[in-house]
Parts: sequence; structure tokens; C-alpha cells
Amino acid sequence: MDLNLLRERYRVDLIGLQAACEANYARLLRLLPDMRGQQRSRRIGMTQGDQMLGVLSLEVAQACPYTTTLRVRQEHSLPWLPVPQLEVQVYHDARMAEVVSAEHARRFRSVYPYPNDAMHQPDEKAQLNLFLGEWLNHCLECGHEMHPVV
Repeated sequence: MDLNLLRERYRVDLIGLQAACEANYARLLRLLPDMRGQQRSRRIGMTQGDQMLGVLSLEVAQACPYTTTLRVRQEHSLPWLPVPQLEVQVYHDARMAEVVSAEHARRFRSVYPYPNDAMHQPDEKAQLNLFLGEWLNHCLECGHEMHPVV
């Protein structure tokens, strides 16, 4: 019997994906509240005791009336840790934020056949948005301003 027939096909959890994108929007507003106005960037330090773990950098790449494109990346991370770099599209009218690019991959599909040439997971888009949420939440809980607020 063909194993592919036995494997259940992945289905997009649209409600879960929307919830993750809505939560990411709320987190980003807490971290960069005036992204539509004068605040074009912010750097948040992440430390554990005296050790610097890295800096979360949020930068407005493009601002339009209803959307903002942000570059979210880690700076000064530990040498053995991969450095995440994401591009996030913020939809102000829908109050959602979704990952549209990670490293060099852009515009993710909702579902990928598996296996595929790029070795994307079937739920790659959902995983990236959940990762963004965990990363932002960690920064909200443990981060600190790199420079004094003026």
C-alpha cells in the first residue's frame, strides 16, 4: 500500500493562524507603538544576568496608509545561535501582522507538499508566525531599552 495515501493531508488552521497574526499585531504595537508616525526603529536588549544574549531590532522598511512593513532581526547574538531575520507585514485595518519573508524565502504558501525542493514544512507559514509571537513575547517579558527614552 502506498504510504502517501496513509498519511493524512495537512489542513491549514485558519483560525489559529489568524489568532497568531492578531496577537503579533498587539505585541508589535507594544514594542513599536508609533510605527505609523515618527518612531522608525527600536532596539531592545536581551540579557541573562551579566551576559548579553542579543538585541532585537525593529525597523520600519515601508509605511503606507493601511500597512507597515517591518524588518525584525536579532543583532549581537551568541556565536553558535542562528541569527533570525524576518520581514513582517502589518495590516492596521485588519489589526494583524504576518511574516512574509524569512532569511531569503519570500511569500510563503499556506501549505507545502512534503517533501519539496526547498524542504519547507507543510505548515511553514504557521510555524514562522508562532515563532515571531514567541520571540516578541520573550522580548516583552525580558527585554530592556538599549538607549534611554528621550
